Amino acid sequence: MDRKAFFWLIREGKLPEPRAAQTLGMKILSVDPDSGELEAEFEGKDEFTNPAGNIQGGFLSAMLDDTMGPALSSLLSEGEFAPTVNLNVQFLAPAKPGKLHAIGRVVKRGGGVCYLSGELSQDGRTVATATATAVVRKL
Repeated sequence: MDRKAFFWLIREGKLPEPRAAQTLGMKILSVDPDSGELEAEFEGKDEFTNPAGNIQGGFLSAMLDDTMGPALSSLLSEGEFAPTVNLNVQFLAPAKPGKLHAIGRVVKRGGGVCYLSGELSQDGRTVATATATAVVRKL
């Protein structure tokens, strides 16, 4: 864990929070860089709903990506960034406006390719899961 990496500079308030995280109402609840797990909460806003009144799947996907990515980012060194190159989302149940709970995990970190997983739940019910591949790059 490198406290000069972007993730930790943001956590310590030395860099601004990403605008996407602000839009999604993201709040990091806990992070364990030893296990590569991050727990977060999102605010499912009325502005995110489809005509049926459910949170549109693109927003749920963004929430999952914004959970798995920071889980990996907590493990990176100064000058490293890990963009998502593949994101697979499974929608299991509708999500309504309100709080959503997310867990992101680093399943395996290789030399440059990393495999991630995540779950998004609401009121104790899993609404979506995801897997992702990210590639570590030097800035």
